[in-house]
Amino acid sequence: MANTRKQEADNEQPIRLTRADELRQILADEIVRGNIKPGDTLDETAMAARFNVSRTPVREAIRQLAASGLVDAKPHRAAVVARPSHDDLIGMFEAMAELEGLCAYYAAERMTPAERTGLAQVHEDLRLLIQDGDPQNYHETNQLFHGTVYSGAHNTYLAELTASTRIRVQPFRRAQFRNLGRLAKSHEEHDRVVTAILRADAPAAQKAMRDHIMTVFDEYEAYLRSL
Repeated sequence: MANTRKQEADNEQPIRLTRADELRQILADEIVRGNIKPGDTLDETAMAARFNVSRTPVREAIRQLAASGLVDAKPHRAAVVARPSHDDLIGMFEAMAELEGLCAYYAAERMTPAERTGLAQVHEDLRLLIQDGDPQNYHETNQLFHGTVYSGAHNTYLAELTASTRIRVQPFRRAQFRNLGRLAKSHEEHDRVVTAILRADAPAAQKAMRDHIMTVFDEYEAYLRSL
């Protein structure tokens, strides 16, 4: 029993970002905001000097950005800033919505009582973070919320596939949290997901999660229009 409580506590620890993750977030923000423009090169040596790090985390950050379609990285050539087309983004979010919806469906069916309690706690933590108005803290705990749903589906392959797809769309999901009032709206959307999961209403959980992800896409587009 003690080991179980310790494991649950460990699972609730905040996500610790690696240096490469931090660099990826900084660069993704600058690309999405237009501070770094399409066609600009990302020189590893120059960025390593800028951030006072070795080229290793810079190289990993560029690899992650390439996975999101923000950077065109080819062997033996400098990485160049790109931007996914509108159609590509729609496709990515549609796939994300279906995967996360399926995770929510299975989570409603399969989550243990302890996992449902954990999901409700993360949901409450997000509510408290709304008062701080800090998009970064909300984003990090939001990752934990969605990860809790993935693991609650008790389908390892589906969880891994969903998490890998999330990495691709993460810069765009993160950007939308800067919209005025978005944190509170996101929490309201989460509330419909959590309510359905706690009631073991799988179809409702799936729909609520699918709708939430497509709303994230709409909010991202609204963010772009505000720049």
